[in-house]
Amino acid sequence: MEMRAVYAEVMAGLMEADKHVCIVDADLSRASGTLGLYKRFPNQMFDCGVAEQNMASIAAGLASYGFKPWIESFTPFATRRVCDQIAISILYAKRNVKVVGTDPGISAELNGGTHMSMEDVGVLRSLPGIVIFEPVDDIQLRAALPVINDYDGCVYVRLFRKELPRVFGEGYRFDLFKADILREGKDISIFVSGLPTPDTLEAAKRLEAEGVSAEVVNVHTVKPIDRETVVASARRTGAVLTVENHNVIGGLHSAVLEALAREKIPVCAVGVEDRFGEVGKLPYLRETFGLTPENVVRRAKEALKLK
Repeated sequence: MEMRAVYAEVMAGLMEADKHVCIVDADLSRASGTLGLYKRFPNQMFDCGVAEQNMASIAAGLASYGFKPWIESFTPFATRRVCDQIAISILYAKRNVKVVGTDPGISAELNGGTHMSMEDVGVLRSLPGIVIFEPVDDIQLRAALPVINDYDGCVYVRLFRKELPRVFGEGYRFDLFKADILREGKDISIFVSGLPTPDTLEAAKRLEAEGVSAEVVNVHTVKPIDRETVVASARRTGAVLTVENHNVIGGLHSAVLEALAREKIPVCAVGVEDRFGEVGKLPYLRETFGLTPENVVRRAKEALKLK
């Protein structure tokens, strides 16, 4: 299933079970996959039009009266454009609002650089009290959404809209604050979030064929990062690589560096090298921004040389 279809299906169940759960969007319910919910839940769906700052403020107001609002829009409009409202009306005021940003990073594809939010995690990670989550496949997303809904506080969900290869099996047990070790290894730890995870697992297989044992850890929650797992893995292997569909400044790479600040362990990165996006399809954009198995292998070898 498309990730947005899973999102809409699970949200329908949450809204059916609890009339306080609602969605506040900015004229992008069709893109987010939730358009059909307007007919089923007319009193729990609110369209603010193309007015994202107002959307966030309305959600904060609804939360003040005991509702559990989820706001949704394309990633740059759900983060950069409403940063002040998230900071003051939601986080400072301690309002229980969930934020969904769709098509993060290069997944904005043909919408181009204006819609490619390479810095959304960095923008929001600096705000006190926020939780930042990025699902890697439909199984993880389906398990995560009810947990996030029950969490009392602001959670930012970085949501790829289309289909993704499955990483987890049906027996997967989700913990919002615990990273998942996808593959054990002893030579290098590769911490990855979101879209590049399948390619990172492919890179680990290629490294294994060359005699390199890579541990792959899916860090689905970048804030608060699972420092215990990150540090333990890095200490076991002695070398680290981060992989993310985001600027290498402010996102997963920065979070891992902060967690390992007292460790004498080399850390290299695969991600967007501090630049804006551009128009293109995913295969082209992966090559352009280095989000490929080949580049993960290359950068992993560079990290290994620093051990």
